[in-house]
Amino acid sequence: MNLEQLFLDNKEKTIEGRYLTLESIEPILNRMNTDNQLSVIGKSVKGRLIYKYSIGTGKTKIYLWSQMHGNESTTTKALFDFLNLLHSGSDLAKTFLANFTFCCLPMLNPDGAYLYTRANANEIDLNRDSQDLTQPESKILRAVFEEFKPDFCYNLHDQRTIFGVADTGKPATVSFLAPSYNEEREINDSRQKAINLIAEMNAVLQGFIPGQIGRFDDSFNINCIGDTFQYLGVPTILFEAGHFPGDYHREVTRKYIFMALVSSFTKLNENVVEINRTEEYLNIPQNKVVFYDFIYKKVKINYDGNEKITNFAAQYKEELIDGKINFNAYVAKIDELEGFFGHEEFDAQGAVYDDGVNNFPKLDQKANFCLGKDHKFVNGLIKK
Repeated sequence: MNLEQLFLDNKEKTIEGRYLTLESIEPILNRMNTDNQLSVIGKSVKGRLIYKYSIGTGKTKIYLWSQMHGNESTTTKALFDFLNLLHSGSDLAKTFLANFTFCCLPMLNPDGAYLYTRANANEIDLNRDSQDLTQPESKILRAVFEEFKPDFCYNLHDQRTIFGVADTGKPATVSFLAPSYNEEREINDSRQKAINLIAEMNAVLQGFIPGQIGRFDDSFNINCIGDTFQYLGVPTILFEAGHFPGDYHREVTRKYIFMALVSSFTKLNENVVEINRTEEYLNIPQNKVVFYDFIYKKVKINYDGNEKITNFAAQYKEELIDGKINFNAYVAKIDELEGFFGHEEFDAQGAVYDDGVNNFPKLDQKANFCLGKDHKFVNGLIKK
């Protein structure tokens, strides 16, 4: 199977970038509603519609939801790419539709998507509301779970650019987790099934992005939805779409999420007794906060009349302005950067820092400055 070509053939071209709202996806959902697959299952805090899209007639039931956090849209794009595959009429599509029933909530938090926030309109993190169920969106997710009775759950998220694969210096482009079902992080039958699927997806993705797959921390928190569903006995997999070099709009990463989805269902469809793949799973390095977007090394500063050589880092903040996401770089860390990497790094070789006001960087200021006479930086990037 040529996964690269499969992605290109099925990529949903009407959506791209990071800012994905309900208005972005409703035309696609309506276009795909060829046989009453689409239904409205409730409303958000602000009254926005929450949709369920069901397709397939197979015995194995797959429950997928995305944009539980409103500013995490990469997996939503990949989910629509996968739904396009199911509508392609290909042999693979027919096989999937005959053997699986897919129940998708492509945008659980449409208010957060509109505001480009992690939380919902009540400023509640829906992924910490799985027990109290205080929010309408949380209640909807749980109600569909109980009605659908899935065999597998796919919890689709994004993660920030700060995450790397352990201390390798490689970004965590895709990360997975088979959530724990108890405090002891034991492995029961349902968690084992999730572990085996992750091992398979990792094996496939290593052929495309070697060393760029991470494993998320498995500390147990019953308030998280993945931990709750795993506790209730349903194999649950957390997907985290992360950074690929230069891909701040996550158009490359969406491809790898699509590949992971296809690979997992291909494996499930084989319906063979799996060997225990726990060792493969545990050999996936853990995610670690080791990255900044920019690191500047060996910079000469003048602070209170004292010259010294230091390093500093800048990080993008994703700011919604006039309906568009702006990546604005701010100084995030000064001096103590041992063990950290930059997605972009610049060796100043002792050049003097000057931002027109100070001879030293200050936390939270915009990353606009000069290093020596020859290197001007605007929004973190060197101006050429």
